[in-house]
Amino acid sequence: MNEPFRDPELPLARRVADLQGRLTLEEKIGLLHQYQRPVERLGLGPFRTGTEALHGLAWLGPATVFPQAVGLASTWDPDLVRRVGEATSDEVLAFHHKDPSGAGLNVWAPVVNPLRDPRWGRNEEGYSEDPWLTGVMATAYASGLRGSDPTVLKTAPTLKHFLGYNNETDRCVTSSDLPPRVLREYELPAYRPALESGAAVAVMPSYNLVNGRPAHLSPLIGEVLRAWAPDDLLVVSDAYAPANLTGLQGYHDDLPEAYAHAIRAGLDSFTQDDDRPEATLGHLRAALERGLLTEADVDAAVRHTLSVRFRLGEFDPSTPYDDITEAVVNCPEHQSLAREAARRSIVLLRNDGVLPLDASVRRIAVIGQLGDTLMEDWYSGTLPYAVTARAGLAERCETVFCEAVDRITLAVEGTDGRHVVADPDGGPLGVGDEPGLFDLFDWGGGCYALRAVATGRHLSVDDDGVLVNDQPGPNGWEVRQTFRIEDRPRGALALRHISTGRYLALDGEVFRLADDADAAAWFTVDRVVSGAEAAAALAATADVAVVVVGDHPLVNGRETEDRLDLALPAAQQAVVAAVRGANPRTVMVISSGYPVTWDIDDPPAVLWSSHGGQEYGHALAEVLFGDAAPEGRLTQTWYRSACELPDLFDYDIIASDATYQYFRGTPLYPFGHGLGYTTFEYADLAVSVEGGDGGDGGRVTASVTVTNTGSREGVEVVQIYTRQRRSRVKQALRRLRGFVKVRLAPGESTRVDWGLDVAELAFWDVTRGRFVVEDAPHKLMVGRSSRDIRLCAPFHVDGERIPPRDALAGPIAAVDHDEYDSVTFVDAARVSGDAVRSTAEGAWIVFRAVDLGEGAASCAAVAAGEEGGVITLRLDDPLYGPVAGDLPVPRAGRHDLVEVRTGLVEARGVHDLYVVFENAGITVASLSFGEAG
Repeated sequence: MNEPFRDPELPLARRVADLQGRLTLEEKIGLLHQYQRPVERLGLGPFRTGTEALHGLAWLGPATVFPQAVGLASTWDPDLVRRVGEATSDEVLAFHHKDPSGAGLNVWAPVVNPLRDPRWGRNEEGYSEDPWLTGVMATAYASGLRGSDPTVLKTAPTLKHFLGYNNETDRCVTSSDLPPRVLREYELPAYRPALESGAAVAVMPSYNLVNGRPAHLSPLIGEVLRAWAPDDLLVVSDAYAPANLTGLQGYHDDLPEAYAHAIRAGLDSFTQDDDRPEATLGHLRAALERGLLTEADVDAAVRHTLSVRFRLGEFDPSTPYDDITEAVVNCPEHQSLAREAARRSIVLLRNDGVLPLDASVRRIAVIGQLGDTLMEDWYSGTLPYAVTARAGLAERCETVFCEAVDRITLAVEGTDGRHVVADPDGGPLGVGDEPGLFDLFDWGGGCYALRAVATGRHLSVDDDGVLVNDQPGPNGWEVRQTFRIEDRPRGALALRHISTGRYLALDGEVFRLADDADAAAWFTVDRVVSGAEAAAALAATADVAVVVVGDHPLVNGRETEDRLDLALPAAQQAVVAAVRGANPRTVMVISSGYPVTWDIDDPPAVLWSSHGGQEYGHALAEVLFGDAAPEGRLTQTWYRSACELPDLFDYDIIASDATYQYFRGTPLYPFGHGLGYTTFEYADLAVSVEGGDGGDGGRVTASVTVTNTGSREGVEVVQIYTRQRRSRVKQALRRLRGFVKVRLAPGESTRVDWGLDVAELAFWDVTRGRFVVEDAPHKLMVGRSSRDIRLCAPFHVDGERIPPRDALAGPIAAVDHDEYDSVTFVDAARVSGDAVRSTAEGAWIVFRAVDLGEGAASCAAVAAGEEGGVITLRLDDPLYGPVAGDLPVPRAGRHDLVEVRTGLVEARGVHDLYVVFENAGITVASLSFGEAG
């Protein structure tokens, strides 16, 4: 076959056009689903989007498991993260060569949602609360996934999840309010580097809505994302999200209309109905027949898809990656890399001198329900082996272990003193005269799991709602092994199944789920063994106690479920307190996918890592014994309490003082924090601003001397922050601008150099709809974390002075206000445009410093009200300012905004203009002002 599209010497665009020109319309439609149909007459094979590879290849069998993404980012080492991505892509290729249909080359990673709120159930999938650092790490990982060849992709990385997605609670129906500055300064910057560099070649929209419009229909896909990408960008839907457009979201009346809108908005591939594309393709055919789509629309989507397939080398005689075989899967080199990544991700939070452990340590007590197990999260690969904390430390010295969970019996009220007993074969639990023993695991948030001592298996609920004991632990998409404990009179309790919300009831000789709480069985618990007491007794016999605490990645926060708080489980805290009381040389090791809090006194030493993958235990031992210096640094703020966080659904980090950039409180541990085993001194900070005019083309440079003043070799992450000290708008208190990681011997010094284009200091100016560098003083801060600043220096940027907003120059978009109260952001129309809607009487938005000239005589607003209403224009104060005019707003449908007008009085000069909504449910898209005469 010698068709032009098979000639790798021809330009990519020509090859794509040649193949596309040979396809019939029906064949093109067949390429718009996740499971793309083959075109046998042209030798075009099947193609499937979507292989999970977040921190190693997932879901396809044993493969190298690296630390979770948030842990990889805590290394603050982009090259290491790139190498992890490269190793992952090797293993994807190996599985693909073995089974092309089972392991596709379009990988769904990395996740670039900034980690705005640690209560998000998917926190461990992201990299950082800082969008710039997120972009750095995402680019590094995606670069490894795409491979080093300049033209042929190894795999096709996909950025997830666009846009404004940090809540699992009602995720398909909630709308994330993103004011223009939050959108442009916080959300979008996380996506740009990986796209602009070509490291990522695809994007997946998120389940939620943004400013009232489903993310899958966002005009920003075409207006922004595709403008950044140097080549055709593939946009794939999240699983089953397309049907939400008419289902949960009710945004369109029928699926042909919804799918046509999605295609026109930029969606290229529908992940719907698994491997059954026919229904989706039928809706697309109907959209074409009804004139909702044109063949040109289909051609654009097909071109994006084919472009990626061409760049993967599918139509080339050979690729640089053809020789990758199964031998790379979990190979010694990848095992070594997993160990390195885990070791370098560990963050030393606190140390009163207990660490590093010295030669006097002969016996270690390893304690805790995470002490001798490794966890797989939903997007984790299958562990090929597991080096637990206990196993890793056991290779270094004598180790004793206590799981430190309570062992209980459960008496069943109304059964003449009989108890819950486990079936030795793992079948239904029943009642018996001899008490059965169960281990009680506290995973926090009121979530408990029970394990039958007789079988070593966890209690679960089968498909018939019967209580059995046949599972290794909490697992699966629908976790059926966790329960809530509800109090009942006389000290009894009931067990409520978390997954179903139903209660355990005794049904004859077995326990079965019941809907009615009154039908629930009542249990009396007898604690046979106290986990805390057993742990303390064992700790007292050891030189050092290492208590491993943390979360279960599938419990109390995961995809589909957010956390209510950040507290370590109460039972785990009790164990730490008891152990510390028995052994003053106690180390608390936290293994979790998110920042945690605790109420007990701080142990002498505290370390954190994400769930660290197969080599976790070796890595932990190397850090504890000082073979390697702790290198990890936090990429999120650790708050003292979840009470310090704004509402989970409040995405406006500027107004709510959220993330390290705006947070005014004192965190438990700040963004960027991480200790080592030596000390460093900073000196001789020098800062200069060179070149450029008005912020265009200039560059800020800085240098500082860093010296290892301790007695051990160490690693320092030199962090550079800036703060703009005068501005028209509220500015961040601190913003990470760069970092340099240095390794220094005792007494060694190095000069660290850093530079930043002045243009990077810009913020989004809502008055003119563009980025602006203001003429303003700034402060440069250099230190060990966002709060541990060692040196700072002032510098000045010669930029623009933002003039008053000219009210007479043209329409002012309502979303371009400066501040607001009691409004939400909504879609002005289905296809594009944003508006604001009042959520309460007296809601307002304000436009600061509006120049009304010699006298604005009239105002027109594009508006509508759910029940009608009135908008009042006030000058300088929303309650007591002079009224310039009132606008009656008619009752109208959601997108049926109309223009309403009023005359103005005493509206001249420069004022803060308040738009006050006298009624709830009023939507305003824009305001226009006219002169007299």
